[in-house]
Amino acid sequence: MDKKYFAHETSVIDDNCKIGEGTKIWHFSHIMSNCELGKNCNIGQNVVVSPEVILGKNVKVQNNVSIYTGVICEDDVFLGPSMVFTNVINPRSAVNRKSDYLKTIVRKGVSIGANATIVCGNDIGEFAFIGAGAVITKEVLPYALVVGNPAKQIGWMSEYGQRLNFNEEGIAVCSESKKKYTIKDNKVHKI
Repeated sequence: MDKKYFAHETSVIDDNCKIGEGTKIWHFSHIMSNCELGKNCNIGQNVVVSPEVILGKNVKVQNNVSIYTGVICEDDVFLGPSMVFTNVINPRSAVNRKSDYLKTIVRKGVSIGANATIVCGNDIGEFAFIGAGAVITKEVLPYALVVGNPAKQIGWMSEYGQRLNFNEEGIAVCSESKKKYTIKDNKVHKI
């Protein structure tokens, strides 16, 4: 049976992986057992996808990214170069904490910038935008724009990746898509 995905000859794919049609796995990447990669994902060079990780459809993983057990990325997520997830809060080399892995859910449409770190157990809301080098130490709201170490919210983003500027009535228009958004009780909604 022909594979319906592409895997570079230097990549390693362990047994019992589910890999969606149209997915591409590039040089020196390791896809470990029992993980799921959705359709049309792009796994860059030197990426590690640990056991039981789930990636939705159209997830773009740039070079040198580590995705550890406990991470779930929904559809259309972008993981920037050299960003990393963790899965244990208090690691020690001499202490086995595999039973203490915490789950991290990255919701639909999230973008995470280069060299960002996502501390485990902190979910990221849909269409949030994590700036390059940010360190996520708490939950990120949907549509939030966060930067820094520790990351702090500095604004809101549209589904198109444009910064939203709300007027006095609490309405913002995405400059690219022309879609309208409203803000109420510190939550963004599409109109």
